[in-house]
Amino acid sequence: MNILHIDSSPRQESHSRALSAAIVERLLEVANGATITRRDLGADPLPQTEALYAAALASPATLAAPPMGSLDLSEVLIREVEAADVIVIGTPMHNLTIPSVLKAWIDQILRVGRTMKSTPSGKVGMLQDRPVFIGAASGGFFTGERANQPDFLTPYLSLALSSIGLRTQQFLPLQGTAFLDWSQAPLARDKALTALDLTVVGQLRGVAGRPAALSSIGRPYRDAPLLSRASPGAF
Repeated sequence: MNILHIDSSPRQESHSRALSAAIVERLLEVANGATITRRDLGADPLPQTEALYAAALASPATLAAPPMGSLDLSEVLIREVEAADVIVIGTPMHNLTIPSVLKAWIDQILRVGRTMKSTPSGKVGMLQDRPVFIGAASGGFFTGERANQPDFLTPYLSLALSSIGLRTQQFLPLQGTAFLDWSQAPLARDKALTALDLTVVGQLRGVAGRPAALSSIGRPYRDAPLLSRASPGAF
């Protein structure tokens, strides 16, 4: 099994990173032969949409004959998604929605004629469906009885992923992190993980046979720190 693990927090010690790492750990418990590809958007941000890429996407004609090199980064990122059996995304909620670094990734993988097609009834995904687990940390509360702010993160990210064919999604919110003492973080994280449903993983190929390995920069997940000190807020 191949896992694409994406983080988007600018802080190395953050609630969303700890949550996404915990999700990956749970996956490794049922798929100890997994290969992990790491895409750390917080530490290594993608460029915002550049002129050549925008020019390539401007019309069907320019997509058919794009400027040289304009789609190279997009193609790399899309192939990472295609190679993954499971995708894990860790994201904080920034001003009611996703961080700009995660939006930059979405802007590269949502591409007409490559990952989706436009039809009279709307966008239709061209990629094969696979599970996507999203660990979302928020300093405040956006869902449940204590919700006191709107949530544009969940509906936007759900629609964006669905539009390219990734419809099997699980959102695991970790809320109120601005009010969590560092000693309370593991318990809050474990509570968020109770909603995690890994039954779909058993249907995937290659779930055993070799130790987990990283295929890009990073440390083995069993050695990676979670939250070792006070980290107020969702970032």
